[in-house]
Amino acid sequence: MEQRTLGRTGRAVSVVGLGCWQLGGDWGEVSEDDALATLHAAVEAGVTLLDTADVYGDGRSEQLIARFLRDLPEADRPFVATKAGRRADPHVPEQYTAQNLRAWVDRSRRNLGAQTLDLVQLHCPPTPVYGADAVFDALDQLVADGAVAAYGVSVETVEEALTAIARPGVASVQIILNAFRRKPLERVLPAAREAGVGILARVPLASGLLTGTYDEGTTFAADDHRSYNRHGEAFDVGETFAGVPYEVGVAAAKEVAALAAEQDVPTSALALRWILDQPGVTSVIPGARNPRQARANAAAADLAPLGADVLAQLERVYDQSVREHVHDRW
Repeated sequence: MEQRTLGRTGRAVSVVGLGCWQLGGDWGEVSEDDALATLHAAVEAGVTLLDTADVYGDGRSEQLIARFLRDLPEADRPFVATKAGRRADPHVPEQYTAQNLRAWVDRSRRNLGAQTLDLVQLHCPPTPVYGADAVFDALDQLVADGAVAAYGVSVETVEEALTAIARPGVASVQIILNAFRRKPLERVLPAAREAGVGILARVPLASGLLTGTYDEGTTFAADDHRSYNRHGEAFDVGETFAGVPYEVGVAAAKEVAALAAEQDVPTSALALRWILDQPGVTSVIPGARNPRQARANAAAADLAPLGADVLAQLERVYDQSVREHVHDRW
């Protein structure tokens, strides 16, 4: 699979990674056997980037990755990006102390069985954290101490991303980017390219909308965030269906699915290829609950870049159906 340099980490990673939220929780039950099989399928398909977080299943995702890594030769070990900060209770800026950051990082090191973490990302912290010099001083110290090799941020908004990109120690920015969330194209991606900061595109399939398989009657398990967070009850609503109202998203996704059928490609592959074609994107990190999904996501890297007519039609769907719901919010 094509590899791109992940910003200031200097490390090459696959253009399609694996988001490991599903392996921890909040997407319905995934057994340990299925989780490990999914990891194996992704790496066998060429994935060299795994993205997780300390709160995915309260550490379950990190621990499963550690089990998976123990069976791999060192030469085949993928780059593992984790996140820290959402363990703060309450989740307020004052919780982002040097002491807490070190404790969170140390817990992830234990979970992942790693002396030095490849990348730690602040996990969508409160907006004031991005302007707090003490927070980034603490992250610099963790790098100096060898606890982490590099750090980045995961953001909710364009403005948060731009603030982070301006900091010299930030190696990467993770942001929601997909055919239904286009605002980062305007300023974030150009700023990241100029600064040499990597971009990880998350929620690339709009929580499954852009697979084209959902309809108005689709239901989700009670412990799936697509059931309990549709209006932001648990965390930012933009993380669920990319913030697009479900019925609006289903209708728009049907148009995308029809376009994909005309191209004779899976809807999800077309949606992922669109992201990979955006200048400045390092990698896209779709999640998967089983090996089939992991292999299908990885296959998007084999598609040719989308043609101008397809890009224009995707933009039309966004402008006519989706833009008013999301563009000015994040």
